[in-house]
Amino acid sequence: MIHGASVGMVIIGRNEGERLIQGLKGIPNNVDRVVYVDSGSADGSGKAAREEGAEVVTLDMSQPFTAARARNAGVARLRKDGLPDFIQFMDGDCALREGWIDHAVAFLIETPEAAVACGRRRERFPEISVFNRMCDDEWNTPVGRTKACGGDALMRAEAFDQVGGFNATLIAGEEPELCVRLRATGWEVWRLDHEMTWHDAAMTRLSQWWTRTRRGGYAFAVGASIHGAPPERHWVAETRRALIWGAILPAGIFLAGLLVSPWALVGFFVYPLQVIRLALKNGHPPDWPHGFFMVVGKFAEAFGVAQGWFDMMTGRRKALIEYKAKG
Repeated sequence: MIHGASVGMVIIGRNEGERLIQGLKGIPNNVDRVVYVDSGSADGSGKAAREEGAEVVTLDMSQPFTAARARNAGVARLRKDGLPDFIQFMDGDCALREGWIDHAVAFLIETPEAAVACGRRRERFPEISVFNRMCDDEWNTPVGRTKACGGDALMRAEAFDQVGGFNATLIAGEEPELCVRLRATGWEVWRLDHEMTWHDAAMTRLSQWWTRTRRGGYAFAVGASIHGAPPERHWVAETRRALIWGAILPAGIFLAGLLVSPWALVGFFVYPLQVIRLALKNGHPPDWPHGFFMVVGKFAEAFGVAQGWFDMMTGRRKALIEYKAKG
């Protein structure tokens, strides 16, 4: 019990190895129950989780896997003995920061209109690659009322149940989609000025970054298809930007150069100019790698948007888009 409220925890993962063990060791003793949902690990993660005192749910991997489905399965296990007042969700490659749950529970008790509290998620090793560093920047969103949380967040169980939990069919973007439904029913989502979790992206290769960015574009397309109508316009602007910068603009410049005049190819200089703008905006001195990959990332996002549209039009069930080396 924390501040007189019951708290459960749902952790999801596959082959996270030592990252999972350290994450479990960092859970405070006043968390009432911990459920680890394993999605086909081959490294003994389930056994290690049990040894650390967690209840373990092993997903049936004959069914399509999504993180949303895994989180729902964790909540279902908690429900067997009665849902706690609050549920802390966390990914298996993360570890809680000291004092987070106590702080977040106190906030949700004092703010009955709030359904979700999230804090500052930080990359544990931002210095090992520009990609990890960009993740760390990505997590640093404004404090206060917000539209969405990420995979790590404390949620009010009553609100979670009211909207039916996560959409288990989504392969990406399931947390923002849940938050759209929560806000539509009158709940609020808050980001608190408090350290929440360490995250270990372990992203050192260009191919990993490209895949993760492509997954973002896929989530934009699917999310916009579900909640893109006014007034929410969920991820409509993000989808549009990905398509303009990653597909429409380069195709238009190329065709103009081919059909009108070769001088039209000068239009491609808009991309290095955008790199300069973003590099200057992001740091002093300018962060050139950040600017470069932010621009190039629009091509990956556009590809992801196209994949999302194709899958929705054909009814194809897309497999999880994973960027991480497990273990």
